[in-house]
Amino acid sequence: MSDDGFTEEQRHYLQGFVAGADLARSASGLPTFGRTLARNGVLPSPAATPGPGPSSPLGPESLHYEAQSRLLAEGKKLCPEEEAKRQKFPLDRWDELAARAANGQYPKGVDVLLTKYFGLFYVAPAQDSYMCRLRFPAGIVTSHQFRGVADIAGQYGGGYTHGTTRANLQIREIRAADALHVLTSLHDLGIVPRGAGADNIRNITASPTAGIDPDELIDTRPLARELHHYILNHREMYGLPRKFNIGFDGGGRVAVLEETNDIGFAAVRVGEGKPVPAGVYFRMALGGITGHQDFARDVGVLLEPEECVPAAAAVVRVFIANGDRTDRRKARLKYVLDRWGLERYIEETEKQLPAPFRRLPIEECEPRTPAVRGAHIGFHPQRQPGLVYVGVVLPVGRMSCDQMRGLAAIADCHGTGTIRLTVWQNLLISDVPEDRADQVKAQIEALGLGWKATEIRTGLVACTGNFGCKFSSSDTKRHALAIADHLDARLELDAPINIHLTGCPNSCAQHYIGDIGLLGTKVAEGDDMVEGYHVFLGGGYGPDQDIGREIYREVKAEDAPEVIERMLRGYLSARPGPQESFHEFTKRYSTEQLKDMFAPSNTLPG
Repeated sequence: MSDDGFTEEQRHYLQGFVAGADLARSASGLPTFGRTLARNGVLPSPAATPGPGPSSPLGPESLHYEAQSRLLAEGKKLCPEEEAKRQKFPLDRWDELAARAANGQYPKGVDVLLTKYFGLFYVAPAQDSYMCRLRFPAGIVTSHQFRGVADIAGQYGGGYTHGTTRANLQIREIRAADALHVLTSLHDLGIVPRGAGADNIRNITASPTAGIDPDELIDTRPLARELHHYILNHREMYGLPRKFNIGFDGGGRVAVLEETNDIGFAAVRVGEGKPVPAGVYFRMALGGITGHQDFARDVGVLLEPEECVPAAAAVVRVFIANGDRTDRRKARLKYVLDRWGLERYIEETEKQLPAPFRRLPIEECEPRTPAVRGAHIGFHPQRQPGLVYVGVVLPVGRMSCDQMRGLAAIADCHGTGTIRLTVWQNLLISDVPEDRADQVKAQIEALGLGWKATEIRTGLVACTGNFGCKFSSSDTKRHALAIADHLDARLELDAPINIHLTGCPNSCAQHYIGDIGLLGTKVAEGDDMVEGYHVFLGGGYGPDQDIGREIYREVKAEDAPEVIERMLRGYLSARPGPQESFHEFTKRYSTEQLKDMFAPSNTLPG
């Protein structure tokens, strides 16, 4: 008990309560309680109190401050990242960024997180440099922008870019002094990477064949673009408790993995004789985060296309107000849903909208035409007669600047200058006349890239790995290519297979949904620790939605190609025929049965 009669617990509670009350009073021009109590010695002076910050905002971002203040009023302690965001709105730190650039300095401590609000990631110790993550709604890039990104990567980066699993690009190896040059050059191209990292809504994904797909129900490009610009122009969308992903599936041939997003919108058709007028709508699913072994769950809501963006904004606002700001490990949307349940979350979301949601059981909707595995690689007919798109193979997403310029030239010469990034770490060039396909093939090959791939390489996905990410335990991109080289030299698959390599539990490459998933780890070898993987199998997406189960632990990276070879040989020898997928095959057996089937004596040639 202190001299003023308060215990430390009571003092901490009072401090939080006062911070919340003062936020409203200062906005009304009233004197704050905090200063009065400080004069009487009950609380420290406001300057030393982690309360509303130097100036509590009156704009739309006050939503975040109010959420923080409620937690403080409950006697809870904000995590350091939330304290930093509370002291000054992250997007208002341009001058600090400019000062560091002028002095050739990188950020330290919590400033590393705050710099990500501008799209810049300081990735030491993996690389003593920045990585810049961009934003392309629906993954759509013009040839002019693509060529411009190549020029920026060549002048200020490492001379290459990485395609990502959010239909996006990364520029790497940016020096501290060049940070602003990169950002302003991107802005000149019409590319705004604001909010590409940290606690924000990441790049909006959508069907990569939108508008050209013969099977699609609806073109999702306008929705992705609308939501992209909504986010850029609403400050309250930049203070979430944690990152947030949104994806639109229009029902086409190339999967966009919307069920792995915090919000997934999936197009469906409703026929005649149902409780709603016949037509194309969107189902909304919430809470996908496969790194935490959870897919988005359908919430029973049916939306007109024009209702999707307001619905997304409402979902995000409820998350802003109620997400956990004390423990970043539990700060994603999934954990609010686990705490509340779907129905309560939907009820709170409806309060943000002019009318309740339209409800319809998913069984009342027509089944979606299944996506075609491998439709992101090679030449495929468009819905426009006489035109095709080509899916270009990028070795685990990497392109040199010269390759990018060459691809932009192909898009200009043979298409309409449109390049489409996919969540499969490759890109499409659309609107190519059928009679120019041979010319395009030759020009792609001349760049050292491919337009066709084996089943192994078609479904190969790898995160950045420890080449450029401090969290990764292994060099995923190098190991992925080694696995592909090994397998392609030894066996031939006649069925699609997805192999996903991710370097850490953040699961950027979504190892849990691969037919075969590898999670980076360190493996003891004598007195040393070497790179390796835990191996999972049986994951899936779409109609095969499933979380992979672990089959092997601590496999050295150098042994991984042979281990996967044994798994695939066991599949080929024991399946009834090519009509049974690897996913279906693994579902028929227990983990122990599969281990026995994949043993070296049963699979590898003698």
